[in-house]
Amino acid sequence: MPCCVAFEPLGIHADCVRGTLLHEVARNTGIALLSACGGSGTCGNCRMKIVEGTVSSPTAQEYEKLGIQEIEQGYRLACQTQILENIRVYLPPASLAIDQRLSLAGPDRAAPFDPLVEEKQLIMQPPLAYNYQADWERMAAGLQSSYGISAANPDLTVLQRLPVLLRENGWRARVSIRKTEVIDVRAPHQSPLGLALDIGTSKIAGYLVDMESGTSIGMGGIINPQIAYGEDVIQRISYAMEQGVQQLQKVLVAGINNLIEKLCSNPQRIVETTVVGNTVMHHLLLGLPVKQLGMAPYTAAVRGALEVKARDLNICSAPGAYIYLLPAIAGFIGSDHVAMILATRIHDTSKTILGIDIGTNTEIVLAHRGALWSTSCASGPALEGGNIRCGVRSVAGAIERIRLHGSEVICETVNGARAIGICGSGSIDAVAELFRADIINSRGQLMSGPGVRHNGKEKEFILVPGAENGIGEDITITQKDIQAIQLAKAAVRTGIEALLNNANITSNEIDEVIITGGFGTYIDPASAIAIGMFPDLQREKFKQVGNAAGIGARRVLMSKSQRSIAEQISSRVTYIELMQHPGFSKTFARAMYIPGL
Repeated sequence: MPCCVAFEPLGIHADCVRGTLLHEVARNTGIALLSACGGSGTCGNCRMKIVEGTVSSPTAQEYEKLGIQEIEQGYRLACQTQILENIRVYLPPASLAIDQRLSLAGPDRAAPFDPLVEEKQLIMQPPLAYNYQADWERMAAGLQSSYGISAANPDLTVLQRLPVLLRENGWRARVSIRKTEVIDVRAPHQSPLGLALDIGTSKIAGYLVDMESGTSIGMGGIINPQIAYGEDVIQRISYAMEQGVQQLQKVLVAGINNLIEKLCSNPQRIVETTVVGNTVMHHLLLGLPVKQLGMAPYTAAVRGALEVKARDLNICSAPGAYIYLLPAIAGFIGSDHVAMILATRIHDTSKTILGIDIGTNTEIVLAHRGALWSTSCASGPALEGGNIRCGVRSVAGAIERIRLHGSEVICETVNGARAIGICGSGSIDAVAELFRADIINSRGQLMSGPGVRHNGKEKEFILVPGAENGIGEDITITQKDIQAIQLAKAAVRTGIEALLNNANITSNEIDEVIITGGFGTYIDPASAIAIGMFPDLQREKFKQVGNAAGIGARRVLMSKSQRSIAEQISSRVTYIELMQHPGFSKTFARAMYIPGL
């Protein structure tokens, strides 16, 4: 029996078969619901309200995550709800992976402009009746005589397009040469472009560069569409193990191509793309198996740098263009970490520097006396608004700053919009402020006092009453939310302590702490210190630099010497497996306290 689902306020209608899960219909329609659990009903993020029509009865998971009161109001979890007839549903903003504020800028020290792809202009004599030289031979001879370039290997698409292009443009052409291969020919007026991509678990950032001058001409970002299949890499690995990697690769490539279309009106001018990302994103882009990344010892299928034709991945570019993927370091430390080190020049310092890229999976590097140690820690989605009762990503209306003045709660939101939930930086502020005000104790337990109430399941603190926000329901931080923040901050701090221990130094010997990434751009270091996520160092030692990984990808795009340095960095880094580090359990337990350690 066919059924129709109307998604409000998006105005989207979708047909399906009776008995289909609401989550599946949304996913197939391209609606990106938050889903930290990948659809198992354990995260509670895909809440929506049934406005009209009949659906299946609530499951045990829904009673656990929503409670009787919300279910009576019509709220359900999309991943648990089967459609039984035509229905109309309301999608709360907090359930959608809508466009969030993305950190795109970063450290942009001048890099040498020595791209791998060379661009040459050619003017050739047209063939005469007695000259039987082929078009390609004529072009190859021109490259040799004019520039001393021996281009022996034309891409097949170059040969397919060459005869028409030369005759339409009066025997003039632009030629793109990569090593000894001619990868593209274009009309004389079409300058070449390059693209650098930072593929994160939650976002994709892109940087467009004029490959003739080295000028940056555009940047942009989108939500990684794979988020509909799980908010973290573990959930996506689980999905791939059950369903294969093809769908995850397909939606990722579609997202990348959508971003390219936003940045560039003519993608066929893109002659080179560089890609960085965590190891799981790297494998999913290439369509590689990821099961082995989810099991100890978390082995990658390939770690070294790779070059593949863009067309082999169906990514919009010049027909013969390549994609260069920077090398990874380990199963949970990818090429984005290498790019971050490159962009911040942590590899090239005599100081003791700690570099931290905080996210669902946090990567940390320590530079000390010329050595580099790195580790990763599963900080979880809480720092990006996931697994938090009123958590949202950094979208308009997300609470990003919180201060308590007596019984007054002062909240700042993204873009100054009416509050719709709380994002990661706001959650860190909330825990820090509640601890300073003695509303929570060193164990993270909510005490009794103004603003604290029991919601029937647990204690919670009211941040913004429903009458004063944009969703009509109280925005709160619950006891469970506080525990999620404690787990996240303990993971980060344990990683820091493991690296310091490995270098046989204390936090007092750190000269500088560089915080990178979208979350790192907006976090208040003072609040992170107050809850024990970061060591208690002078505020001036902390430097927030934005998306260093994306900038590193751009540097590698523009410079083959930087590409070589990045490959050297990957071989220099000593990887520390956190779970196997001596004293891990004791350090983590101590770090759970506020501030801890």
